[in-house]
Amino acid sequence: MNRVDLIAKFLEDSFDKSVYLSSELDSKKYRLEHSYRVANIGKQIAIEERLNVDALVIACLLHDISYTEAFKSQEDWINHGRKSAQISRSVVEKLDFDEETKNNILFGIAIHVDDKSDFEGEKNAFTLSVGDADNIDRFDAYRFYEMLKYNKFDSLSYDDQVKFVDEQILRFNKLLKNNFATSTATRLFHEKIKFSLEFLSRLRLQLENSRDVK
Repeated sequence: MNRVDLIAKFLEDSFDKSVYLSSELDSKKYRLEHSYRVANIGKQIAIEERLNVDALVIACLLHDISYTEAFKSQEDWINHGRKSAQISRSVVEKLDFDEETKNNILFGIAIHVDDKSDFEGEKNAFTLSVGDADNIDRFDAYRFYEMLKYNKFDSLSYDDQVKFVDEQILRFNKLLKNNFATSTATRLFHEKIKFSLEFLSRLRLQLENSRDVK
């Protein structure tokens, strides 16, 4: 079994053994699928930016492994990157990477939420790419669908639907100003934002055509 497959198995086993996730099946499904999507985005970034592909894929797979435990406060959520690094350390340290690469994997996991770690490491293209890959997935099509579902868009009044869409158009236009650690990540993120803006613009137009004949 290669090291990526080994970590994927560790991730899935950890999710399967989680007492908390055993009663939160929707969360378990989403978080596992999200981890794989982030890993695939990380792989694309690593290939195009000539970073260590296996190492970045592994860091991305493990970045949210602390979701196997319940977050009891906002502080727990803010700390989940550092907690994920703590959970991952024993398995990462056994992998056949040099010590610098192992530390980069763990440091990238630790800082992916709030850019802070509880141990020394370097913020570089590799370590910052874990959070970049996470953010790219957070603004892709599935998460967009989840945003509409969470806000019960289909149950809103017409006026509230229009207001919601207009607010999101403003929000996503601001996000187009964001730049990431690598040109690849920045390009991928902007592609996702432009897709969302295209959808929102079409949705806004459809709403306008839902009231009368113009």
